[in-house]
Amino acid sequence: MDIVEARPKAGRNEAPTLALAALIYALWGAATYWHDLLPLWLLFPLGAWTVAWQMSLQHEIIHGHPTRSRRVNTALGTWPLALWVPYEIYRRTHLMHHNDSRLTDPLDDPESYYWTPAQWRAAGLLARTLARANATFLGRVTIGPAWGAFRFWRGLLRQWLSHDPEMGWILLRHAVEVALVLAWVIGVCHMPFWTYVLCFAYPGTSLAMVRSFAEHRAAEAEERRTAIVENSGVLGLLFLFNNLHVAHHLRPALPWYRLPEFYRLNREAFLERNGGLLYDGYADVWRRFWLKPHDRLQHPFSRGGV
Repeated sequence: MDIVEARPKAGRNEAPTLALAALIYALWGAATYWHDLLPLWLLFPLGAWTVAWQMSLQHEIIHGHPTRSRRVNTALGTWPLALWVPYEIYRRTHLMHHNDSRLTDPLDDPESYYWTPAQWRAAGLLARTLARANATFLGRVTIGPAWGAFRFWRGLLRQWLSHDPEMGWILLRHAVEVALVLAWVIGVCHMPFWTYVLCFAYPGTSLAMVRSFAEHRAAEAEERRTAIVENSGVLGLLFLFNNLHVAHHLRPALPWYRLPEFYRLNREAFLERNGGLLYDGYADVWRRFWLKPHDRLQHPFSRGGV
């Protein structure tokens, strides 16, 4: 079936995304500044929401929004509210992830959760146990941020220690940005470091991982590797409609607020394209994979072979 295009983007700058960025940083600033006036039952979800929302905003900015100036866009998105992800590394690895011909292959897709058979054989008992847990929904939102950050930083440090000078500058910039975030949180707002980690950074990353948990699945045909989550409710806004992930991968430059229209115009074509890989909301994802792995851990078609 032919793909029907959404209305073209108008103007140089995108007012909805600029307004969204202002809202996210205002909410985060207010939640951190007045944290001692907020009960834990409110601070925890507000902190998680603002950090996860900013991570969605970073994803949007990586794809060239909301202005035509990369410097302006980077200035909006570079701040590590989740603490552990250097923006420049995220930008580079995510653009590599959009090579759909290699999507999900652990040797080519930096966002793949799969292992090659050789990697799996070389892994120790603890790594295999954590990987199995991380393949379930419960594991992804509990140990997922810690396990993901450990593997992510292990790779970055190995690259830096292999005498990659550019990596050194990226890590230095990230350290400065983290220091500035914590200067606000600890120095200005007088929030204990561990309060920020446990009420903002860690649960925000967990919430962001709800989106990525089931959005890709290994398949021989590249068109069938990307899922759709319909009826996502308020989480659709939190994830900036990347729950309609087939639409995003087909038109990665399309701004978030045009994705629902693009999806609506092409729903049948998208479902035909991805082989019906569809979930009825994130509650459906939760029901299917709460304690069950989303897929096999070893990639069945990786160029890593057997």
